[in-house]
Amino acid sequence: MLLAMATTIALISGCKKSEEKQFVIGMSQCNLGEPWRAQMNADIAAAAAKHPELKVIFKDAQNDTLQQRAQVEEFAGSKVDLIIISPKEAQPLTEPVAHAIEAGIPVIVLDRRLLGTNYTCFIGADNKKIGKAAGEWIAKALGGHGNIVELMGLQTSTPGQDRHSGFMEGIAGTDIKIIFSADMQWLEPNARQEMESALSRSDKIDLVYAHNDDGAHGAYLAAKAAGREKQMKFVGIDALPQEGVVYVQQGILNATFQYPTGGAEAIDTALKILHGESVPQEITLNTRLFTPETVTQGGAEVK
Repeated sequence: MLLAMATTIALISGCKKSEEKQFVIGMSQCNLGEPWRAQMNADIAAAAAKHPELKVIFKDAQNDTLQQRAQVEEFAGSKVDLIIISPKEAQPLTEPVAHAIEAGIPVIVLDRRLLGTNYTCFIGADNKKIGKAAGEWIAKALGGHGNIVELMGLQTSTPGQDRHSGFMEGIAGTDIKIIFSADMQWLEPNARQEMESALSRSDKIDLVYAHNDDGAHGAYLAAKAAGREKQMKFVGIDALPQEGVVYVQQGILNATFQYPTGGAEAIDTALKILHGESVPQEITLNTRLFTPETVTQGGAEVK
């Protein structure tokens, strides 16, 4: 009798396990050429690994907007339970995301915005706030005047646009001049090449403001090759532990502003959505400033 009961309980337990809902998440990353984006994927994978009911399918758009559109359409066509997208560009990815929403598939937009608000949730730091904080820090570091090179992220992406406009607000009213600017598309080799052009055009550069740490590092390498790296300061954004923070520790960067990947937050939010809980449509992540003075303390909060 006891054996029969134990067998029955085991069978019921086994049935419950087999009936446990498995969720498939499609993740479209605009590219993996930037270490920050590889870290985002790693953070998503690590967070998802804690939840055996989740399966994440990763796709790399390889910096190709048309390919990323096709990925979103493929996820929607295969009826995944949820889509996470970190879009390359706002306008071209707005439509396929809207179609996924219309098909009843929730979509989390990570890092870069789309046009409008036809998505389930956006997670990202305030790029305009970060750009403004960078501008204010730079204005103070230069005493309100100096020549600056600005190496911008992809200007058809919202982070690139916001990091520029915020920066302009931060230096407003000062005598700081942007003597050279270029779209280096977030890539270090491009930044190094653009910095070589800036160096050839100007004998006096006081600071380089790059929209990511890869760009700032590329600019530093170009300046070092020209024997001019000690003549200027270098400021970046991202503050990955193995990149930007290390560059500050090594004396390569004078400052970097943290840009959280949002990977763990994306999985937390996805779980709530998949289990029928309501989530805010906007989740803003905080930033921290890393300088030689604050790096050992884990950076300083940016208010």
